Amino acid sequence: MAKAMIIGAGGVAQVAAHKCVENREVFTELCIASRTLSRCEELKKKLDGQGVAITTAQVDADNVPELVRLFKKEKPDIVMNLALPYQDLTIMDACLEAGVDYLDTANYEPEDTAKFEYKWQWAYQDRFRERGLTAILGSGFDPGVTGVFSAYALKHEFDEIHEIDILDCNGGDHGYPFATNFNPEINIREVTAKGRYYEAGKFIETEPMEIKRRYDFEGVGERDMYLLYHEELESLAKHIPGIRRIRFFMTFGESYLSHLRCLQNVGMTSIEPICYEGMEIIPLQFLKAVLPDPASLGPRTKGKTNIGCIFKGLKDGKEKIWRLYNICDHEASYREVGSQAVSYTTGVPAMIGASLVLTGAWKKPGVWNVEQLDPDPFMEGLNRYGLPWIVDETPTLVP
Repeated sequence: MAKAMIIGAGGVAQVAAHKCVENREVFTELCIASRTLSRCEELKKKLDGQGVAITTAQVDADNVPELVRLFKKEKPDIVMNLALPYQDLTIMDACLEAGVDYLDTANYEPEDTAKFEYKWQWAYQDRFRERGLTAILGSGFDPGVTGVFSAYALKHEFDEIHEIDILDCNGGDHGYPFATNFNPEINIREVTAKGRYYEAGKFIETEPMEIKRRYDFEGVGERDMYLLYHEELESLAKHIPGIRRIRFFMTFGESYLSHLRCLQNVGMTSIEPICYEGMEIIPLQFLKAVLPDPASLGPRTKGKTNIGCIFKGLKDGKEKIWRLYNICDHEASYREVGSQAVSYTTGVPAMIGASLVLTGAWKKPGVWNVEQLDPDPFMEGLNRYGLPWIVDETPTLVP
């Protein structure tokens, strides 16, 4: 019997809100807050009358005093930060002041530089512990489920894990020449940044899209995938003992890459401010405004995602290779919650993580990445709430 607050009203928030209502034995009250109140009200109308008391609020997630006032008024037991990662720290500050547990799906990054590091949030460890509050970092899919998969593999299938390859395949087709399946600004910053992977105790940097591999994904088929840096590499390298190498690959179609290269060449992906007719604008933010809203892609998108991890290590002194993955259908996701599968695969784990804090399974004072916590109840939640996991005992390795 608990109250949650969701900050954000985009595609991921919509999925998480639907799933909170579905899990009404834990979530009895829900407040949906965003800068745009009309989007909160629209979501409330879809969910009213299903046994969960829902309220809405307007809030500027960059404004700590405003957040604190809202938290003290609404008195949530947990705040689910499904806004932009730029706002992680302000929301964490407000949670500390108001005495509320915290959860997000992506690590903090400064708005003026594309740096994906956990150091800013890990620095909150002592403050959350001293207040008796829990902060869960990265409870989406990747990061999120990939970390839980890693913890589960270490707990049940391996004595030591030496290598992890995370493969993220989106085989969906939305029909646009160029669009992003989640926030365009975050997506493009991520894809155009230099790649990095962890090996032999250090991170090795690559040029953007320098390393390409091809993989046959169940439910999707063969796809080209490219090595990127993703934040869970940093946390898994720290929290999985004995790890020797971690890589992250994501699939991209040639149309997406061709458009992206063109936009880069003309400066539209830059985060450096420019002066236009006496106004200072950031090209990437302008590009975000003209691209399709990811929340609008649901009814157009067909196909499936396939996301998971390949593990290599030792069990009973023998080498073992093992894979865990999930397949999610875009059209089925839209029929269920009105969002495409990329939002679905992030919103469901956010709800599961929050429910585990509220029920006590993950209630632990301090700041934690998901792989530091018991994976078993989370894995049960994935099967129960729409993201069933699949085991491959003989996976194909990525060269």
